[in-house]
Amino acid sequence: MTARLLVIMGSGETSPTMSKLHRELFARLGGPASVPAVMLDTPFGFQENADDIAAKAEDYFRKAVGRPVSLASYRSADQVGSVAHEAALVKLGEARWVFAGPGSPSHALRLWKASRVPALLADKLRDGGCITFASAAAVTLGPFALPVYEIYKVGQEPFWLEGLDLTGRVGLPAVVVPHWNNAEGGHHDTRYCYMGERRLRVLEDKLPEGIFVLGVDEHTACVLDLDEGTATVSGLGGVTIRAAGAVVRRVEAGETVATCDLAHGVGGGGGPARVSADAAQPGAGHGPAARPARSPLLASVTELEARFAQALEARDADAATACALDLVSLLDAWSSDTTESDELDRARAALRSMVVRLGQAASTGLRDPRAAVAPFVEALLDARRQARDDRRWADADSLRDRLLAAGIEVRDGPEGTEWQVVSSPQAPIV
Repeated sequence: MTARLLVIMGSGETSPTMSKLHRELFARLGGPASVPAVMLDTPFGFQENADDIAAKAEDYFRKAVGRPVSLASYRSADQVGSVAHEAALVKLGEARWVFAGPGSPSHALRLWKASRVPALLADKLRDGGCITFASAAAVTLGPFALPVYEIYKVGQEPFWLEGLDLTGRVGLPAVVVPHWNNAEGGHHDTRYCYMGERRLRVLEDKLPEGIFVLGVDEHTACVLDLDEGTATVSGLGGVTIRAAGAVVRRVEAGETVATCDLAHGVGGGGGPARVSADAAQPGAGHGPAARPARSPLLASVTELEARFAQALEARDADAATACALDLVSLLDAWSSDTTESDELDRARAALRSMVVRLGQAASTGLRDPRAAVAPFVEALLDARRQARDDRRWADADSLRDRLLAAGIEVRDGPEGTEWQVVSSPQAPIV
């Protein structure tokens, strides 16, 4: 029997951090080329660059995951009834692996709920298959969904949309909040899918009794195995169960728990159990979930920048060049990521900085200038010593002055004559 899997990703769905998990999920469904797989483009279908996003994602799954994924395109209500629309639904029905990711939850729900998409997705959970929903698509999985754009970008008061409630079908009466530990806001709170603490509390107050929040960190996945009744967390962060402003449970990457235990402590008439009395206080009680996300891409860039600076300090041109080439490879590995942030731009800026600094080093040379000029300086110092021995003081002073003009300082002391480079030579010293 085909495995029945519901995979919820907080972000990073088309980044190197999730490649291994995607391969593992495909392997659980069948052989190397036996899994019909489709991507739904509805969440980002309204965007002008929708074709580019779809192409990037297809390229990622082909290269980084080693699996062909075809596009089941359903971008607007105008498509309904068309041959292309019906063909997309046929693809979705035949697929055993379904993926959807970035974009707008509101746009996706508006189209999906007026079509056969929810029923076709439910079939996968009943008969076998894998649904991998990430970022915006993950928001749609619960009985209610965050209208992220409308609240965060437009400024509407917090409210809920009706969701697909696929989480209810797997025994979790939970709304899904990806990007749980987002830190893009810097000095303002963008945790909880850009809602922040204040707005999340308002939203929680609007939820019916018994519905809780399932928060998934960035670059993290919660794999729900419906046959085994387990939830496994993979990636860089964790999964947080929260109700009425309190963290009920936290499951870290690498842990597997019974699905029914995810909601343990989220009660009925008595309300949700709290971790502690402080848990309901603003900004407190969130434990690991409150830690800001550390971008794996930018972390790697920072490491390469540090190695590059060390290489230049050590005058190691080969090591510095290797760092720049490693950054090129890193950018290539992340080129298919569909996450809409400035991280790739910042990584490209770091690469440009490395190129400029390598150019500057090439103009002056990375070789120790003392080693480069030592044979010439020692020859002139020998001539100066001979002049001093012959009491040709004017000649000795002239040689010292010419060395100084060339950036070489000469010092006479009890131990003999010493010299050092005080600036890069601008003219021949002889």
